[in-house]
Amino acid sequence: MLELTDMQVIRALTKRYDFSFSKGLGQNFLIDPEVCPAIAEYGIPAKECGVLEIGTGFGVLTQQLALRSEQVVAVELDRRLKPVLTETLADFSNIRVVWQDIMKVPLQDFLQEQFGTREVAVCANLPYYITSPILMHLLESGAKLQSITVMVQKEAAERLCAEIGTREAGAITAAVRLRGHAEQLFEVPRESFYPSPKVDSAVIRITPYETPLCPENALQQVLKTVKAGFGQRRKTAVNALSAGLSLPKEQVTAALADCGLTANVRFEQLDLETLLRLSRTLFN
Repeated sequence: MLELTDMQVIRALTKRYDFSFSKGLGQNFLIDPEVCPAIAEYGIPAKECGVLEIGTGFGVLTQQLALRSEQVVAVELDRRLKPVLTETLADFSNIRVVWQDIMKVPLQDFLQEQFGTREVAVCANLPYYITSPILMHLLESGAKLQSITVMVQKEAAERLCAEIGTREAGAITAAVRLRGHAEQLFEVPRESFYPSPKVDSAVIRITPYETPLCPENALQQVLKTVKAGFGQRRKTAVNALSAGLSLPKEQVTAALADCGLTANVRFEQLDLETLLRLSRTLFN
């Protein structure tokens, strides 16, 4: 098995296959030998659990996933990596690389096709520029996932794992927390990558709820409320929700009062339970 955290090996591969890193695809490959084993350990609940990886790079995380799972399916967009991965993953018979854009994959059908009845977890080093869209694509797909363990920009990790009702939280925080529990596992300094990015990273794990917090139609109403409230977070909740949902201020004020809130409360102060109750009140 090639040691893909060794800079000499990486440079030899890039030269042999005339490969250059793409900033547009967010390609910063891991060279810290401790990070990928840790992601795999945190992300794979059991060896019989299948793993969906999003983006392979040179295969440094893919190798570690394949050592701990019976089946790994990696979705990779950059077809220039084909000859590289043919070499770096040659020692593994339990890896399949699918050359697609994960954002265009109908995930529920895809997992059924690839894994059958096997339980599936997601593990990935996500490109910074498309972190939130990928996470929402996974969570909104309807696919049953055991967990989603991903490395993201540190600032994004802090926002995704913030407590609802604190200043650090935002619309994406609520959108994730409405579907699962998010926790930050460990930080990864920028020196762990090649090329080295300008920011640090962190690994987080999202565990989807076994029982949804609310029915799908109610969830969509809560998400509308969240989008409206955080869309103008400097305003009071009354003004933000009135403008964002096109509702009379009197109606919003009354709904807030029903939830025991004053008219001058700000939306970012509301915890998850209050958000759910307020949405029910506003839409019912």
